[in-house]
Amino acid sequence: MAQTVKRAYKYRFYPTPEQACELARTFGCVRLVYNKALEERTRAFTLEGRRVSYAESSAALTAWKREEELAFLNGVSSVPLQQALRHLQAAFANFFAKRAKHPTFKSRKKSRASAEYTRSAFRYRDGQLTLAKMDAPLDIVWSRPLPQGAQPSTVTVSRDAAGRWFVSLLVEETIRPLTPTGNAVGLDAGITSLVALSHPIDDLTDQDGRVANPRHERADRRRLAKAQRSLARKAAGSANRAKARLKVARAHARISDRRRDFLHKLSTRLVHENQVVVIEDLTVRHMVKNHSLARAISDASWRELRSMLAYKTAWYGRELVVIDRWFPSSKLCSACGTLAESMPLHVRTWACACGAVHDRDVNAARNILAAGLAES
Repeated sequence: MAQTVKRAYKYRFYPTPEQACELARTFGCVRLVYNKALEERTRAFTLEGRRVSYAESSAALTAWKREEELAFLNGVSSVPLQQALRHLQAAFANFFAKRAKHPTFKSRKKSRASAEYTRSAFRYRDGQLTLAKMDAPLDIVWSRPLPQGAQPSTVTVSRDAAGRWFVSLLVEETIRPLTPTGNAVGLDAGITSLVALSHPIDDLTDQDGRVANPRHERADRRRLAKAQRSLARKAAGSANRAKARLKVARAHARISDRRRDFLHKLSTRLVHENQVVVIEDLTVRHMVKNHSLARAISDASWRELRSMLAYKTAWYGRELVVIDRWFPSSKLCSACGTLAESMPLHVRTWACACGAVHDRDVNAARNILAAGLAES
């Protein structure tokens, strides 16, 4: 059955100098309002034990605009400022429900520069998007079309550390499930190979079922290191340091863009070709504490792959099964079910008493698939 989901379409755009100046002012005002509201909420809760509501924060914003030193807040659209308060309200709701940590202050250098506009603060007509306080539409590179007849409900404008401008349009889209298939696949995450599959797939894996790890960070490590050394030699606060910082940010952006593109293609193919996808419940935040493997684990980005598999299986009528992290997938013989006493990490191939010779990762993927199908 088709389902209607909210989906964001992200595009790059190139603002005029006037638009860039207006957006930069908006980013600064959003950050200021968020931080002042957070300060007031924290003070009220710490000193008075009182929780501040969104309505109180909104009234405080109105009062701030009347102050002489904060009168510049009237020069930007009020919608992104109100949205900042709503985001802070959601952050505190998650904190009090113990789903997240206490909200932190936004930094001009470290936090993402962004502003969110609702329907009343933008106009989308004939494929052109115009934001409040602007006379001309944004010069957007429409790399892919929006769904037929879709109208954005919110628009988020952002600028990354590399100086690139992006606009994200949230629309409602009807997604039809894929044709059911009897295929199922188990995934074992790794470092030597990004993932090992329970069975090989043409043009995706080698003959054993392993997907090669592209190691995007390692491929660009020399370029990144050179840019970082150049940044370290620049005087703090100088124009040359700003240029060097931009080169470092661009190197990081290149790595993350290539990694995300690869994971999207991999996850999409796995979801399209299999009715059931089975993975392990890995705790990456604990695994990266191993200083010998932390860099490689971060480069593999297993958590992002799992996130992609989760929402794509939900979209297309597939099933994602997550098995317990303590399941002994590597020590269990997929042929006879014998459990080995130990299996150190350096052992990549092992033979069972039944005569079966296993590749460690492929054998683990087969056991993960069997356990997932049993749960499903």
